[in-house]
Amino acid sequence: MKVLNLGVKLVGSSLHDNICCAEPSQRANRKNSETLSDVLNPNDYGVRYTKPVLNLNIHVKNISGLPFTGYYGDKHPLKKLFKITTGRDTVYEDNWTKDKMYSTGYYRWVNSRPNELLIRTPEQVIQSACTITKPPLHYPEIPDYIPSPNYGDKWGRYANYIEINPRLVAKYDGNNVSEGLFGVMKLLPAIPPTTGKSANCIILSQLYPSLKGDGSVFDESLYCINLHTGISNNLTSEALSGKMGADEQVKAFNDMAHLLGFKTGIRMPLSAGQLRVQGREFNWLEHEKAYIDACVWAIELGFDSIYFDSGKHILDLDGYAGIGDLPNRNAFSYILYKIREQTGRSDLSFIGEKCNDDFGYKELGLTAGTDWGKADSIYSVKHESKKQAYNREYAAGPEVSNDNDDGSIPFEDRLNRINSCLWGFDNPEDRLPTFMQINDIFPLSPYINTHEGMMHAKKMNGSDAWTECERHWAGVFSTSNAASNYTENVYHSFENSIKN
Repeated sequence: MKVLNLGVKLVGSSLHDNICCAEPSQRANRKNSETLSDVLNPNDYGVRYTKPVLNLNIHVKNISGLPFTGYYGDKHPLKKLFKITTGRDTVYEDNWTKDKMYSTGYYRWVNSRPNELLIRTPEQVIQSACTITKPPLHYPEIPDYIPSPNYGDKWGRYANYIEINPRLVAKYDGNNVSEGLFGVMKLLPAIPPTTGKSANCIILSQLYPSLKGDGSVFDESLYCINLHTGISNNLTSEALSGKMGADEQVKAFNDMAHLLGFKTGIRMPLSAGQLRVQGREFNWLEHEKAYIDACVWAIELGFDSIYFDSGKHILDLDGYAGIGDLPNRNAFSYILYKIREQTGRSDLSFIGEKCNDDFGYKELGLTAGTDWGKADSIYSVKHESKKQAYNREYAAGPEVSNDNDDGSIPFEDRLNRINSCLWGFDNPEDRLPTFMQINDIFPLSPYINTHEGMMHAKKMNGSDAWTECERHWAGVFSTSNAASNYTENVYHSFENSIKN
């Protein structure tokens, strides 16, 4: 984790532009490139929502003087999103998905590349998820109730964590950046799913607004966030304003991820200098409760885990690169305890960046750590698996890559690390948690890397497509044959892991 340019200028909180859906829909008479506003009736779902805040069930009365009243809106946000975007309740089978289905029996996903996925329409994306998950001999449907997949309370100790930066796959239109949530939703059908052996958890690099330029091409570090100012404009859609609240959009994302069998989570910084509370300078003495409630809100929106940036430095300040104070060990332990208490969830996973196998991290309440580096040797992973087998509540696991990946790792080395992570154990019950980035499945363009994407919004121009968002999407991920072959090999690795 690195942090640069800590500006504090804030932009307005309005949601930004329309969902860009550049591929023709299955419905007739639709243009080749269509924004969400083209299909929405402005008289539908006309209730306008106020800024989303904490659930009333948490009984939060005051957070350092910040009043919260709480509202979540519709109980079926994924159904609501589908109704808004299609005008109907009936879900049809997606033939594109059926033709590209990668099946290992019960577990299925779409064998496709990001340049195909990102141009799909909202209708197609949701129908794709329903087609993948429908039972045999049944029509696809959006269930009335979509719980988080149940893999037991200790799932996070054994999970595969895959981080995705929503800003990379957002819609770029002029100076506006929006709809990152929907960009990630488009990728989900093509990510290998969770098995009963280990959960696959999608970690979003951002949920809350950054400090400077949020929702625009001038947006800077995602390592710095402004709490209690709503959801980042990088994630939400202005086309849904007045029809679907930002909270509902987040919950719709989580519903779709859960429907596909994924756990979900967010990245949260811990350094005081990288945090604000409604634009005010943050300090742990005054704003501990505000921080706790921001974490609680994320869980109430449907997330299952939190990745704490700089987690290692709660116990070990060696190499600390953040800005400002960290909570001490007692305060951090209290924070994790209160999040679990206020949400009433014993199955949450808390991950500490670079935390090692020190028993102290387990005592803090963490579930997993990313300490001991890259999985270049499967024998090293197996050694760590045996060494940490005694602890069934916490383990430090290997990384394929992290948020400081410059993109220079050869494909064969990346694939070797994935195989080491998936097979680095003698006994399956002793497997370690693993950590990777989306580019470990879908390689990024050579012109960008994970850290650059975290530090700055960057509009790509990868083709002469009709719309800006199409040109951006065409430039984010590599379209080379080598990249496609690599993704195919990653799929085979996950398939073998699932079957065995």
